[in-house]
Amino acid sequence: MKSRASTSVVMFDVVYEDGTRSSNRKVSASALAGLDGDEPARAIVEAQDREIAAASGRPRSDVKSIVRSPAKVANDDGGTDRKMPGGKRG
Repeated sequence: MKSRASTSVVMFDVVYEDGTRSSNRKVSASALAGLDGDEPARAIVEAQDREIAAASGRPRSDVKSIVRSPAKVANDDGGTDRKMPGGKRG
C-alpha cells in the first residue's frame, strides 16, 4: 500500500499569456516539499503542457501566472436537495 504523501497532489490554476485558463492542474505534493515552495509547480505544469502539445499537435501559450486552486469545501447540507423515490426532492 502506498503512503498518502507519495500519492497526494496539489491543485493549481494556470493563466496563459493568451488569456486562456486551466483550472485544477495536478502537481505532486512531494515535488513542492523543498525550500522553493510552489516555484517547481510552474516547471512541472510547463512540462505537462509540452507533453500534451506533442500528443495533440496544438501547443499552449506560455504560462503567465500560476496559483494554488482554492480548497474545496465539504457540502454540509445533509443531502436535503437529493431526489427521493418517486422523483420528489427532499
